[in-house]
Amino acid sequence: MISSQTIQTSIDELKAITKVDLCVYDLTGGLVAATTDQTEISGNLISGFASSPADSQVIGAYHLLKIMDEGEMMYVLVAKGNGEDVYMIGKIAVCQLQNLAIAYRERFDRNNFFQNLLLDNLLLVDIYNRAKKLHIEVSAPRAVFLVEMKLEKDGIVTELLKGMFSTQAGDYITAVDESSVILIKTLDVGCSQESMMEIAEMIVSLMNSEAMLNVRVAFGTVVQELKDVSKSYKEAKMALDVGKIFYAEKSVASYSALGIGRLIYQLPVNLCKIFIKEIFGDNVPSDLDEETLNTINKFFDNNLNVSETSRQLFVHRNTLVYRIEKIQKSTGLDLRNFDDALTFKIALMVVNYMKYLDNLD
Repeated sequence: MISSQTIQTSIDELKAITKVDLCVYDLTGGLVAATTDQTEISGNLISGFASSPADSQVIGAYHLLKIMDEGEMMYVLVAKGNGEDVYMIGKIAVCQLQNLAIAYRERFDRNNFFQNLLLDNLLLVDIYNRAKKLHIEVSAPRAVFLVEMKLEKDGIVTELLKGMFSTQAGDYITAVDESSVILIKTLDVGCSQESMMEIAEMIVSLMNSEAMLNVRVAFGTVVQELKDVSKSYKEAKMALDVGKIFYAEKSVASYSALGIGRLIYQLPVNLCKIFIKEIFGDNVPSDLDEETLNTINKFFDNNLNVSETSRQLFVHRNTLVYRIEKIQKSTGLDLRNFDDALTFKIALMVVNYMKYLDNLD
């Protein structure tokens, strides 16, 4: 139902154009909104008219008209003044408020529809029936973008996203909770991964510049049918979690680019603990000093190239070799060997995953 503030704004705008005072009452005769403080019609007259079969009625210098929505009466509008022109202005006001009611109902229904769609709370037949009623295209390439911030303050993120993406283009925005907003984006046919990444980075940049908010954005794969939107949402949600664990320095995460992090995220905790115990024993990598971890990460970034890594770390090649051999003595893994380096890299990611789970607990 339309808010009283929206009704007030609407009739204020009409009065500014027509110079005719308008009042809106609920079905019990209670005043909802008015352009004047002087209301001479009693609540009993309003409620009596509301229960009558007539669509309009004239009482003295007042024209009473019913505001309907899908055959049910919502409000009674009163236009003050004599003459056919006042009656016509009242009819225009009724028409405008009824159109507003349709727009608000459709907006609410769409929001409710997409929330249930994302959570798999709809039967397949209901998806198609409600989509037809809400004028939502069933077959179109779509992807879900999940925007997470510390706190959705006063709906700023939602409003900014609505300014960037419109329902006319087939895009829909809904809030999940106080810290997450979902964008269901309709894409061009054949939209590339790079284009989707640009959309995500554009959202991050906008939130940073317009709202001074640091947000994380994750998105799922493209789906062709409306019924599969929940799949893309689940992928985006996983991408957000995996990104926070393994790629904390990045503000954008794509489900398609999660790599081995996605596999580790789905491993049972007990299996992770056994793996870490077998590889490191009691010398878990989380106990390594920052310098050693930085050396390891830089070595991996440079594809196990000793010379390039020592140059970027501003250390002598022999110093780097000494650090690598020191790790080999404590873990039994030679990082210069590809298989050992791969094992160590996976083990580091598993450790980060377990630390993440510990923080959740």
